[in-house]
Amino acid sequence: FPEDYHADVQVMITLISADKDIMPDALAGLAASAALTLSNIPFNGPISEVRVARIDGNMVINPTIKDLERADIDLIVAGSADNIVMVEGEMSEVSEADMVTAIKTAHDAIKNQCQAQLDLLAKCGGVEKQTYSHETHNDDLRKKVSDATYQKVYEIALAGNPNKTLRAEAFKNVLNEFVTTLTEDELAQMELVKKYYHDVEYDAVRNAILNEGKRLDKRQTTEIRPIWCEVDYIPSAHGSSIFTRGETQSLTTVTLGGKMEEQIIDGVMFEGMNKFLLHYNFPGFSTGEVRPNRGTGRREVGHGNLAMRSIKKVLPPESENPYTIRVVSDILESNGSSSMATVCAGSLALMDAGVKLRSTVAGIAMGLISDGKGKFAVLSDILGDEDHLGDMDFKVTGTKNGIVACQMDLKVQGLPYEVLAQALEQARLGRLHIIGEMEKVKSVANDD
Repeated sequence: FPEDYHADVQVMITLISADKDIMPDALAGLAASAALTLSNIPFNGPISEVRVARIDGNMVINPTIKDLERADIDLIVAGSADNIVMVEGEMSEVSEADMVTAIKTAHDAIKNQCQAQLDLLAKCGGVEKQTYSHETHNDDLRKKVSDATYQKVYEIALAGNPNKTLRAEAFKNVLNEFVTTLTEDELAQMELVKKYYHDVEYDAVRNAILNEGKRLDKRQTTEIRPIWCEVDYIPSAHGSSIFTRGETQSLTTVTLGGKMEEQIIDGVMFEGMNKFLLHYNFPGFSTGEVRPNRGTGRREVGHGNLAMRSIKKVLPPESENPYTIRVVSDILESNGSSSMATVCAGSLALMDAGVKLRSTVAGIAMGLISDGKGKFAVLSDILGDEDHLGDMDFKVTGTKNGIVACQMDLKVQGLPYEVLAQALEQARLGRLHIIGEMEKVKSVANDD
């Protein structure tokens, strides 16, 4: 959607009927985009999404459920005719090159579906999008904010500080000092002042990274934050671990149960039993917020699902593991990559419980800063601020042998495949470093 379009938009996608051997999830994006394309709602689409799977060595678009059982790559990819915007899925320890090939194959199919929507729009006689004016700006005030604060913010970004609280206070002090210079009329426009100051932070932090290679916590672009981890952290649990990377920490426990503890699955497309459960808890205090504990939010669902997919890929076969397994990750502090900390802590806790994982699995979140003109920086192990101010959040999990799961969200128009390849290679090196740190404590995990 256009950035200055703020009207509430609700798209309802309802599955009316389904073929038992066709997965409907990959059609949801096509349905939503087609509805928006034919509407008078401003929309920068069309977009679409497809499932791409590698089955018996061949890339297949939207395979049947039966064929999907033989797949070693299972991705859902979303994008426009020109760009990829989201990727999510799981793999069986595949190479970075294979993953890029899968995404390219998916994009070719997405282009066809985007063109089909444009053809449909033409058959309907086109549509005139509604006009709107949701923002009022003051260019003189914008310039005053930028002139007075940009250099100060840039210097704070260059200096860096590993402590996010102190860093946030430094940025806030610049704004507070500037506010004391405002007239009464300008003070009455504080919402605009705050917006323009946020724009200054956005530009200054990104330029510090692009121009000087300086990150907010003083790290190099490929550097991983300090890691500390232990197993058997909670002796009364069957298995437990704590994994800390920078200011992100997961305390994870494993409980082993019998057949009676299996989860009953009664879904739209699947029925049966599940022997592996992973729950991810993200309380408000982990980010210093006051937030009521209500129902599970999309963060818990999405991050927990990614961690579950990652760890499930390295579990032993059922013949070697008769237990129902429940993994619970409690995020005690979060400043980026708490889902990846869950993967690492979950892997260690399972080994502590005596579960014979095929390989140690770890995860890393990659970021991107780009100027849209070819200059870019790929960031390893991103902070929360780098996620917020950056152009990409690309979570990659895997073993020493290859990738097992991923989740990518792009915020820019266009990600050249060579940049994607660099991000994946940087993620591989970061993952190997993290696994090395984990294996220093792995040897003390229980083998009983």
